[in-house]
Amino acid sequence: MRKGGDYAQLFWAMFKTGVLGFGGGPSVIPLIRHEAVKNYNWIDNDEFGEILALANALPGPIATKMAAYLGYRRKKTLGATVAVLSHILPSALAMIVLMSVVQYLSSSQIVQGMIAGVIPVVAVMLGVMAYEFGEKAIKGLGKAFGIVLFAAAFVLLQLLDVHDAIVIALFLAYGAFHFKLVRKLQERKSKNEASGG
Repeated sequence: MRKGGDYAQLFWAMFKTGVLGFGGGPSVIPLIRHEAVKNYNWIDNDEFGEILALANALPGPIATKMAAYLGYRRKKTLGATVAVLSHILPSALAMIVLMSVVQYLSSSQIVQGMIAGVIPVVAVMLGVMAYEFGEKAIKGLGKAFGIVLFAAAFVLLQLLDVHDAIVIALFLAYGAFHFKLVRKLQERKSKNEASGG
């Protein structure tokens, strides 16, 4: 184990993972493993694997849960607090600085011109993505049924002003049963054709 107090070690280890972990939680896991298993020998590989499996099963950001566990294991509640805060501190500070810069530059004519140039590109990208999703839906549902569901979504969202989350939940719930329903209908059709023919 390295020299230095437990709190200092927790702070420095989790601060490094917060600074160097680019790309979301899964990309940070090898960094946390290096600090916890190899650098400071807080836990062994087997325990790290068990903690990782448990952290994956729980809701929330995985890297933050791992930092909280390691901090708690070392120094209970205060250790967990130090570990989590030192892990999220780099991202929080970077966001504050970047948002301050954006706020400062938002009135600049050059920045306004750049934003105006990007808006059509974003609109086209969203249009292409919507078209590709629609094309996949039509292939999976069939043309007629795909158009019916598109119309239903349009009516719910635009005319009846149903909340987006409710419409998404309804369509996800239907999607969970769609292929079972189609299979049953095809089996029934096959039985009718076999008995009729």
